[in-house]
Amino acid sequence: MDSEAEDTKSQLGTPSKKVKNKKNKKKSDPGPSQHVTVQAKVQVVPEHPNKTAPIVGYFPSGFDPVKTSVSTGFQVYRNRTMNKRLELVVSPAGSPVEFVGTSYSGEAAAGYRAMYALGVFDKETQTLKVVPIAANKIFRLEPKVKGLEAADKEPANSTIEELTQAEKARQTTAMFGTKRDIEKVKKRMALQQDEEPDSPKNVDGKKKDMVNKKALANIDANVFRNIPPYDTTADTPQKAYVLDKIILRGEWDYLDDIYNTLHVGETDFGSYPIFVHNRLQRLRNVQDESEKKQLSCIFSYINHLIKYKDQHSMDSSSAKSHKIPSILRHRFSTLFAITESKRLPPEKIDLLNSYVLVLTLFADDFRTDYTDIAKDLRMIAVSVRQRYEHLGCKIIRHKNMFYATLPAPLKFPSLSSRKRKR
Repeated sequence: MDSEAEDTKSQLGTPSKKVKNKKNKKKSDPGPSQHVTVQAKVQVVPEHPNKTAPIVGYFPSGFDPVKTSVSTGFQVYRNRTMNKRLELVVSPAGSPVEFVGTSYSGEAAAGYRAMYALGVFDKETQTLKVVPIAANKIFRLEPKVKGLEAADKEPANSTIEELTQAEKARQTTAMFGTKRDIEKVKKRMALQQDEEPDSPKNVDGKKKDMVNKKALANIDANVFRNIPPYDTTADTPQKAYVLDKIILRGEWDYLDDIYNTLHVGETDFGSYPIFVHNRLQRLRNVQDESEKKQLSCIFSYINHLIKYKDQHSMDSSSAKSHKIPSILRHRFSTLFAITESKRLPPEKIDLLNSYVLVLTLFADDFRTDYTDIAKDLRMIAVSVRQRYEHLGCKIIRHKNMFYATLPAPLKFPSLSSRKRKR
């Protein structure tokens, strides 16, 4: 009886123990309504110019580098001139396909008004680090076949069309800009349309004139030789260097300062370069008003180029108060990219000097005495002479004076290194 009673008692007592345990568990385990507080130190890591920030990308194709059995490598490329342009390439081992994402085309080129950052929480040190991601962009990694130059083309199934810089400027200014800003953007867009090869103006020009293949090859050679746009097929000096590509259509309206000053009367041109000052009398004697205005604009462009160079040099006091029109300053900052120290790189100084020297040829009817322009550019005459020769000019001597002339068609000196004379 006693044993039977103990069994019955134990059976009856079992449910009560289970209920008691459940109650204890509810008291000990924090439910979803209870939050665990952590005292963490927040550290914001600023962006460093010499270090690449973390890059965030995603694979819209469904590829998962974690689940795949093959090893996956990646590389990051940065544009030397435009250092904010990045390209991420993910390459699965043994696969003919690689995944490419850029910060300047495709989905990344669409307008955005958000800032992205990556937070990393260290449990041991109780520190939350907030790091800005590279280019403030989420990279869309599209599959590309290796060896095909299709990285810059948007795939057909992309959900967002690539927006040009002009379209982004129009959208932003239309929403937040003033009337003055809207006018500036319109003028800048007109200037950019002239530079685009697919603009209506350039398309009509291609239909009218059949461009030689050698002329098309000059596009890459411009960058290689570090000189203004040129045409080796031109049979006259006036066409050897393309003036419409050196001074763009939208810029001529902002170069009338010398032309307007000539009609005022006696004025002081002391702030202008020596090259311009020494040719003012010849400019006054020009009878054709259209020719006089074009020549005045060329002189004004030379003045702005030299002042822009001086403003970004070690001694900028001589050009500190000079005002360059915003449309020209925007073009100069793109064409002659300055460094973080607000100085022009050596190769960009050579390019700027080349633009100035080519315009001096137009100003002096392609036979120029380079003594005064050497002083304006703060260069010795020998260096200026070598730069003219690099541009395809011939140096002639007449009455103990040296002149740079431009023959046509253009013939450039060999770029191969010369052997030292022993």
